[in-house]
Amino acid sequence: MPEDFCDLCELPLSTCIHGMPPPPPKPAPSTRVRTAQARKPRTPDAQAAGTPPRPASRSTQQAAFRPHILAVLRDAGAPLETDEVMLELEIQLEDVLRERDREKSSTGEVRWQVAARAERKAMMDDGLIVPAQPGIWELTDRGRAYKH
Repeated sequence: MPEDFCDLCELPLSTCIHGMPPPPPKPAPSTRVRTAQARKPRTPDAQAAGTPPRPASRSTQQAAFRPHILAVLRDAGAPLETDEVMLELEIQLEDVLRERDREKSSTGEVRWQVAARAERKAMMDDGLIVPAQPGIWELTDRGRAYKH
């Protein structure tokens, strides 16, 4: 049985890219719009019906670091480097941090430190920490006067 050859590349049509059928078209992206559905609050009836209560967070929430960061920087009375802030926070939060907080994240950094850095960024956005000094944590006038 003779095999047909491609006129363009002179290879057998079974191995030539010109003789192979085109790939199937990709499906069009969905135009369906998802709408947010409100969650129903848990009622005692729902819990009695066998629905387990939602478990508490396994790690300390980012916002919980704000009062501690403010206290560390106010007590210092001067700008601190990141390492100094982290050491003081670790001492202050020794009894507050949960087991998961002390684990390493996917980046290799301890989880509570990631949360503290994220809160620092939020505090910069809120005008409580001077943003122009990488690695230096310093309160703005607004940060010194801030009451949490």
